[in-house]
Order: sequence, then C-alpha cells, then structure tokens
Amino acid sequence: MNDVFTLRPYQQEAVDATLSHFRKSEESAVIVLPTGAGKSLVIAELARLARRRILVLTHVKELVEQNHAKYESYGLTGGIFSAGLKRKDSRHQVTFASVQSVSSNLDQFRNEYSLVIIDECHRVSGDETSQYQRIIERLRQQNDSLKVLGLTATPYRLAMGWIYRYHYRGFVRGSDDEQDKPFRHCIYELPLSYMINRGYLTRPELVNAAVAQYDFSALPKDRFGEYAENDVNQLLSKHKRVTRAIIDQVMELADDRKGVMIFAATVEHAKEITGYLPEHETALVTGATDLRDRDLLIQRFKRRELKYLVNVSVLTTGFDAPHVDFIAILRPTQSVSLYQQIVGRGLRLDEGKQDCLVIDYAGNQVNLHHPEVGEPKPNPDSKPVQVFCPGCGFANIFWGKTDDEGRVIEHYGRRCQGLLEPAEGDGPAGHNGRAQQCDYRFRFKECPHCGAENDIAARNCHQCHKAIIDPDDQLRDALKLKDAMVIRCAGITLKDTDSKLRITYHGEDGEELSESFDFSKPGQRNVFNKLFGRRFANSQAPKAFSRAGEVIESQSFLSAPDFVIARKQKHFWQVQERIFDYRGQFRRANGA
Repeated sequence: MNDVFTLRPYQQEAVDATLSHFRKSEESAVIVLPTGAGKSLVIAELARLARRRILVLTHVKELVEQNHAKYESYGLTGGIFSAGLKRKDSRHQVTFASVQSVSSNLDQFRNEYSLVIIDECHRVSGDETSQYQRIIERLRQQNDSLKVLGLTATPYRLAMGWIYRYHYRGFVRGSDDEQDKPFRHCIYELPLSYMINRGYLTRPELVNAAVAQYDFSALPKDRFGEYAENDVNQLLSKHKRVTRAIIDQVMELADDRKGVMIFAATVEHAKEITGYLPEHETALVTGATDLRDRDLLIQRFKRRELKYLVNVSVLTTGFDAPHVDFIAILRPTQSVSLYQQIVGRGLRLDEGKQDCLVIDYAGNQVNLHHPEVGEPKPNPDSKPVQVFCPGCGFANIFWGKTDDEGRVIEHYGRRCQGLLEPAEGDGPAGHNGRAQQCDYRFRFKECPHCGAENDIAARNCHQCHKAIIDPDDQLRDALKLKDAMVIRCAGITLKDTDSKLRITYHGEDGEELSESFDFSKPGQRNVFNKLFGRRFANSQAPKAFSRAGEVIESQSFLSAPDFVIARKQKHFWQVQERIFDYRGQFRRANGA
C-alpha cells in the first residue's frame, strides 16, 4: 500500500468536522473550501476511512477522474461510473461517478450506501425532480439513514442564495423562513484569504481595465440575474472597437505571462476575440467543441504550446492548469459563484509564478474575498452592511445602504440570523437539544389572530397556524369598496397636541389620511409602540415611547407604512389598516 498523504491542517480539520457531525446527526452537511484547497484529498481521506459503501458524485468527467486518481494514489481501488470516461463499474466499496450517468442508470444502484459525497455541490438544487435529488431519494430507499455531504468553494446559487441553512459558527443563512435549502448545515469553512496569506494559493492581482469596458447594465435580466445571448450579441456587435482595444491590451499585458485564459460572453463573441489573437498561439473551446478536439486543445495549452485559451462557460470547474497567470473576464455575470470559479482557474501554485493578473472588462463588481451575503441584490445601490440584533446582539450582514460616514440608513434584512444555544433544561424534550434561530424580526407581518410576528411572506402563522390575510388581497378588496380609501404612503408628518399624537399619512398624489394616538391612555400608547416603536430605526433599535413629545423628537427614525387603508365614517375617514414591509404585486409610492 502506498504512503498515505499527510493532510494539511485545514484538510484534517475538514475531515474531523465531517466525522464529528455524522456521528451525532444524519442531517446533510457542506464543507466550504476555496478552489485549489485540495477537496479531492479530503474526499479521498473520507473514503479511505469509510467501512461501508460510498458514492462520490460530480457533474464533469474531469472531476470524476481527478477524485478517483487521488483515492487510488492511496493504493486503494475504486470504481468509476461515467459514460464520458467509458467506464460503468459500481462493484467497489467506493464509486466515483458523474451525476448524469448515475441518474440514467438508477437500477444499477440497488446496494446500500452509507454516504453520498457531492463535489461542486453548489450545483444541487432543492428541486425534488433534479438528478441529484432523484439519486439521493433512490439511495434512501435502501438506507433511510443515508448521509449526504457536499463540498464546494462557492456555497450559493443565483435565485436561491445560500445552499445551506445553519452555519457551525452560530448563524443562519437566508432571511426567508420557508426557503428550501438543499443542505442543512455548513460544518467547516475556510476563507480564500487564509489560503493566499499562507502561501497555499497564488495571490490574485486585481487590476482595473485601462481601456474602455463593456456596459451591460441596460440589458434585461432573467430571473437568475443573467442576460439573454441574443441581447448580449446585439450589444457586443455595436462595440467591436471596444473588443479590439481590450484584446490589444490583453496581448500587451500578456507579454511576460505564461498562460492566459479569456472568458467570453457568447460563442459569437469568443470567435471575434479569437480572430484578434495570434492564430498559432490560440485555442477556442465552447460547448460545441468536439470532446476529442477539446481534450487535445487543453493538453496543448497545459504543455504551453498555446498561450491563449478562449472559452465560453466550459472551463470554470474541473479544469486545472497551474501555469495560468492571467485571467481576462469579458463576460457579464451576476453569479458570485461563477465569478469565483473563473478567478480560481488562475490561483493554483506553479514554479516561478508570483501572482495571477485578473482584469474584469465586464464591470461585474464582485468582491472576490467577501461574497457579500449570497442573496440577490435588492437594487444596484445595495452593499453589505452590519446590523446588530436588538434581541440577541448578533452581528448580521444584510444588504443595505449607508450614509457618507458609513452609518446604516437602510437595510433589507428580515430576521436575525443568529443561532441561540438551548438554555439549561431545554433538552431533547424541548428543542431536541439543538441551537435555535433567534426569533427577532426586523420586518414582520403580525398575525391578526394571536399577534405573533411572522415573516412578511408567510401565509400561515408560525405560532397559531391560522391563515394570515395576504396584503395583496387586503388591497384588492379595499379598492373594490366605494367607501374605502387606499393611499400609497410617500411619508408621514407628526403633531403633538395635549399628549395626543396626530399622524398624517401623505399619499404620492397629494391625498392625506390622519389618525391620533392618546399617549395618556396605556392602550393607545401600546398600539402605537407595537406599530411604530417596534419598527423604530429599521427595527434596529425598537423603542417604547411614553410621551407624544418623545416621538416628535425622533420622528426622522420612524418607518412609514407602504399603504394605508381607511373606511368612510359619516364625516371623516378612519384608518383601519397600515401595511408595512410590503412585498407584492402593487406598486409602492415613488415608483418603488
């Protein structure tokens, strides 16, 4: 038997974290390791330690082959089940397979597996009909205690956000209570900066383009935040001079570089780029490239017979050419995951390699070291902000806005993401001994039946389970009534008269509705504090006001409702509903 590899400290920690987690839980787990951190070695070590059957899945044949080779370097024998590699062997204790091949041959996986390991697991969706989920479901029929482990450098997906729910450092990912995450726990995570600072990866030299860039901002996006190929081609066809200028700069900067990877937006774009590069030094690889030709071109690039490798969405994972020291990004993407995968192609160590030049000509504005919050941006002006929970003190990171001095003036967080350890006595009979997510909500919908605070998208109360009226239904019903008035609230003004606080709601078209709260009466004071004091300063500093004058002094921090509904009462309009934190079909004031 060959000598067992000596794992790096962080690789051993990842292995230990996996063993510890699955000894006490059967819930799915994720390990987050940057590109180049040696995920295949962690997989090999876990497979070596296993005593029962393991299936290692990934989406490309290159990774199947790479993971299998690392395992066999231990002197062990594993099977490969991959049509792309022309092998379909599932006889061994450990099988390395492509998800497509297993999904097409589920009848050949009738044995009892104890563990499924998924490499590049950010590709797993929560959809029960997806290939990964169908495989997991089939294996669970043979073993209802099946454990599922994912490994990735980028644990988030466009339109989904984070792919797991709970982080081992004590916080929750995602703000929606009902988000369907494909994994339950992140049990180990290593930041990219750790790898770079300790010399495990090459330092990226991020440089702003010194020539004209593309501007994709005016193009419409799909629900995943990406652009249609036809729209991109139309825009690029009008900017051929820009493309030419970019490639001229790439060639100039590549003069002292060993290997250059250029990521194009479309096939048409890639062909144009290739036409500007020296023919004898350049290869073009797209999804339509014959697999045999693609392998040949990649091998020539790895042997440094070619200097420039132009590609369209096919060499972002499973591709390893350590000599690459220049990444030119000419394609737009809203995917932090894809962006990090692209840059990761140039971060592997190689003899004589000092750094990797990275130039983004598409204006993607992705922070390589801090992938922000892993959730889609609410608007282009948003940036990550730190918001402390008034309930438990946890430092949340949400999308938001700051003033010139860096103070948070607005954020879009909904629920605190802190995890609270169970109190003494909350054993298995209480909360199963698990940490619980803090129940403080920055934005909430109050249950009309029991008063509990719920997520703004909730259909049923989490406490009493009764249906909560949908705000769209409220607005729609009110608009049908002749004696009802609905305004899109653009702001509020306050007036203090003999301990009574008068609030005037201003509609965007000049309409006004008013109501008063008598602060000398505890009941009315409590209603005001429930409505407005609880939401004071974006719910970052909830306040219980005791005097109307106090409210006047702090009125700039009061949140206004998005809609106000009133009913006609003989000679005046009586406010009946105030809809805060609205998310629905109706337009809010000022075009929001």
